[in-house]
Amino acid sequence: MSLPLPRCLLAFLTLGVVAAAGAAAADATAPAAAPKDAAAAPVNVIFATSLGDLTIELWPDKAPLTVANILKYVDAGFYDGVVFHRVIPGFVIQGGGMTPDMQQKRTNPPVKNEGKNGLRNLRGTLSMARTNDPDSATSQFFVNLVDNKSLDFDGPYGGYAVFGKVASGMDVVDKIAAVKTRNAGMHQNVPAEPVVIKSAKRK
Repeated sequence: MSLPLPRCLLAFLTLGVVAAAGAAAADATAPAAAPKDAAAAPVNVIFATSLGDLTIELWPDKAPLTVANILKYVDAGFYDGVVFHRVIPGFVIQGGGMTPDMQQKRTNPPVKNEGKNGLRNLRGTLSMARTNDPDSATSQFFVNLVDNKSLDFDGPYGGYAVFGKVASGMDVVDKIAAVKTRNAGMHQNVPAEPVVIKSAKRK
């Protein structure tokens, strides 16, 4: 008799499923190039959501490729109107690539995984969502609701790239984590009422 997988592990195994569609739709498959200034100061981005604002502090000195990738989406207005499409209490909230009607947006080429940068998936940190391919992350990210050691660089899955933290607005994150969820087609843990990122702009 086999034991059921822990809920958080089952959720983890599906973290990158919808991210895969965005990677497949990219114009190219080559990872993004590194920015010239890898020792840049932290960058703040304000995500205005339908449940309140989040201020995100990005760490280009620790995850230069990932931060450059995220900022490219921010500056292009890509995140305006997308949703947090997966909410799993006690694990993560995930968003950054789906529209309110659960359609995948077309993305840029994937970014090289920086999951071994030494940063841990602690509560309030942000990491890139991806498939089992470490270098498949595009636009989607998740906020850790708890310390998720299994997602760290020394865990069993090769490391999920931490690139920043919620500098203010964890009460909003917890509010998102508490919404009712439903199944929507092939997608599980979808908020019953869309949690929309109305805008994402540099502070």
